[in-house]
Amino acid sequence: MTPLALVMIIAAYLLGSISSAVLICRILRLSDPRQVGSNNPGATNVLRIGGKKAAASVLLCDMLKGTIPVWGAFFLGIEPIILGVIAIAACLGHMYPIFFHFKGGKGVATALGAIAPIGWDFTAMVIGTWVAIVFAFRYSSLASLVTVLLAPFYTWMIKPQYTLPVAMLCCLIVFRHHQNIKRLLEGTEPKVGEKKNGLNKAS
Repeated sequence: MTPLALVMIIAAYLLGSISSAVLICRILRLSDPRQVGSNNPGATNVLRIGGKKAAASVLLCDMLKGTIPVWGAFFLGIEPIILGVIAIAACLGHMYPIFFHFKGGKGVATALGAIAPIGWDFTAMVIGTWVAIVFAFRYSSLASLVTVLLAPFYTWMIKPQYTLPVAMLCCLIVFRHHQNIKRLLEGTEPKVGEKKNGLNKAS
């Protein structure tokens, strides 16, 4: 691994460690998303406690945390497998942020931002899958899981050289959702649109 690649990996982790949900909620004078609703600092929980505009802001910022380091590394000529490691580093920063006591979100938006540069067609397929599952079942976590499981296949169809890095990233996202998987099997996972009162930890 080259020194440049190592610097990009560290930079990706540090950028990912900036909690968009916490900072935006502070700016808007909303409750700390780590302490209310699902206790998850992500767009879905911010939607519950702050509405669509706040959630959209968090979603955009979380995606950029993945897009910026991966795009930067791509233009610097870093090989695809290392691009995957950089994407994973950004997601690890979001999940275990050094600036916020290592308590972060699930990493779905950051992962989407990291793999979006593969192409607009790929991004449309990923977002379309997520929206379709949410519309059909109203479980954000289920939509995330189905989407990341299909993402490597979509990548293989469009740009097969990135299949392995995307698969590595998707495995991390599935692992981070292990509690959601358990609740889905038990029938206790909260649905999108449910209010924060009485929620369990959700996506």
